[in-house]
Amino acid sequence: MLNLSPSENAFPLSADLTALRLLQLADSALPIGSLAHSFGIESLVAEGILTTGGLAVFFRGYIEEAGMVDAVFCREGWRLGSSSGKFTGGRWREINDFLSALKPARETRAASASLGENFLRAVLACADFPLLGEALGAGTGLDRKSKAIHHSPAFGLACGVLGIGEDSATLAYLHQSIAGLVSACQRLMPLGQRGAMRLVWDLKPAMIQTAERSRACGIDEVFCFMPLLDWGSMEHPALSPRLFIC
Repeated sequence: MLNLSPSENAFPLSADLTALRLLQLADSALPIGSLAHSFGIESLVAEGILTTGGLAVFFRGYIEEAGMVDAVFCREGWRLGSSSGKFTGGRWREINDFLSALKPARETRAASASLGENFLRAVLACADFPLLGEALGAGTGLDRKSKAIHHSPAFGLACGVLGIGEDSATLAYLHQSIAGLVSACQRLMPLGQRGAMRLVWDLKPAMIQTAERSRACGIDEVFCFMPLLDWGSMEHPALSPRLFIC
């Protein structure tokens, strides 16, 4: 009888299978709620601060600042989840608490934490990964004050567990996060499909450069300075009407 139950032993692990899994994890269709967040962009558009003509410059700056932070923490998560890593609940909590401290806007911090928890739950719905279950419990336990599992370290952790390469995981995370924000811009301003596709296409070199910079950077060395976007996130709850949660 054919066994169709999701199991790690259902297929032999191969480069093709690993690549397909990475494509799925980085797919905007993954049910984690990412399409509901603009991370402050909606406020900037509503105030006329961000327009279609300024998107290329804005996103290059975003990748260099916020993207750099997330790339570093994605790598940190990957190193905990990889076969050579030594996962501990204490270190996992420390990483996520550190990232919370680097996100001053409550709305952005909450959105990142929501996506991270939803991401781990989505991966665990595909197959049984004990380490990811342990990470979920360590990050959301009753003894936790912040109860935050951020998206970038969660993505890296899952990729490490799945045997996906560190650089590939980091680039995939950057690509899907930027593609998601560009998609938000399509719903907020006159940005067509071809314009959005060209924008993401042209931003790929910046993603590669940031991923390369993040390779030698530790979480205690990275920082982000995007006060305007933080302001946009903080102002977002006061928008009426609004399309996004954040």
